[in-house]
Amino acid sequence: MTTDAALDTPSRQSPATLRVRRGPALRGTLVPPGDKSISHRAFLLATLATGTTEIRAALESGDCGHSVAAAAALGCRIWREDGATYVDSPGLRGLHEPAAAIDCGRSGTTMRLLCGLLAGRPFPTFLIADPQLAQRPMGRVLAPLAAMDAQFLARSGGTRAPIAFAGSGLHGHRHVLRVASAQVKSALLLAGLDAVGPTEVVEPGPARDHTERMLLAQGAPLTSGVGAEGRWHRITRLTEPLSPLRLTVPADPSSAAFPLVAACLVPGSHVWLRNVGLNPTRAGIVRVLQRMGARITLHAERMTGGEPVADLEIEAGPLHGTEVAGEEVVTLIDELPILAVAAACAIGQTTVRDAAELRVKETDRIACTAEQLQAMGADITATPDGWQIGGGTLRGAAVHSHGDHRLAMALTVAGLVASGLTRVDDAACAADSYPGFVGDLRALGALIDDLETPAC
Repeated sequence: MTTDAALDTPSRQSPATLRVRRGPALRGTLVPPGDKSISHRAFLLATLATGTTEIRAALESGDCGHSVAAAAALGCRIWREDGATYVDSPGLRGLHEPAAAIDCGRSGTTMRLLCGLLAGRPFPTFLIADPQLAQRPMGRVLAPLAAMDAQFLARSGGTRAPIAFAGSGLHGHRHVLRVASAQVKSALLLAGLDAVGPTEVVEPGPARDHTERMLLAQGAPLTSGVGAEGRWHRITRLTEPLSPLRLTVPADPSSAAFPLVAACLVPGSHVWLRNVGLNPTRAGIVRVLQRMGARITLHAERMTGGEPVADLEIEAGPLHGTEVAGEEVVTLIDELPILAVAAACAIGQTTVRDAAELRVKETDRIACTAEQLQAMGADITATPDGWQIGGGTLRGAAVHSHGDHRLAMALTVAGLVASGLTRVDDAACAADSYPGFVGDLRALGALIDDLETPAC
């Protein structure tokens, strides 16, 4: 049994620089890593429950490691045993002031959910971030928390990290979100557990619902419905301890998207991806690829821990262009860089609209994806909220991830179908969400060489 509070995580174990070549068909079976969104929530929401939460198949990545460390800093005992991670918590009312600032690293999910979880705690807390996360906007979480009387200080006029919460009482509020956001919704619902009076969140369109599913399973005072303004969620102050859970995290559809697209594009490929989460708010990549003609078959559809999962069988074949816009964008927002690779290799035109949120991710993913794929010969033009992509062929080039894990993986997959050699610099960031990404592709037959391995 391991009793290390923060638990070591395999952040940045991927090679720093990759050389990728077009090669033989990809064949074999993979179980992609655990769902990143669910893993973050499992670790953080475990702090709300009184007792021991058991979490199996969670993602052990750099980003999720910051959520684990945050739970430990707040007074939870965390250990691994028999392949599971256990979080023993004194419950929401028993959490204590951290001995030092909580470092969220590069994880926006960790920071935004902690904002909601800590805003109403009766002790001060400080949230810090690495330079990349410190440039990302936090105002859309902090402004509605201020409407609940949260007291805090933050950089750039209360919109960017670091963030210091003073430990103040909260009051319930009705929030009508202008843009659907699972992280904002989750933060406000968590804050509502500490607020006097009901807290209501109205979302204008679909967003990930992992937080609501988990809170309900823990016994939280949460109700949901649909009204004239959109779907609403109402939560009240916690009066009874929440129950700890035993859950198995399904494979992350956002991580599965990379071998999924690779199998669609590399001629002759036949790949199985097991236990992939297909939550309706997350499965857009599968639906869009099928609309583009991808040969994806779902097998053994089932429920695991309240989440729908299935095994995916993928066979390579020609794809054709499509349009992605409106509410569908939310269901594959993190998969859009790899979808751009698929579109660049498809027949005809693909249009992606209503995805302006990509500009405030780890990088400006609209600009960076277009720039890097253009270097590989893609017919892709950035627009304010997406791309215009003409299908064709790719050629090898020297490209750079800009420190964005999803762009690093998308460019690696692009290299598998490009003519000539592709060099992907700063590829180690892939471990932020997919430890073992390179090894998994190699196991399927991908031709990927390490040009440089980091010292740590």
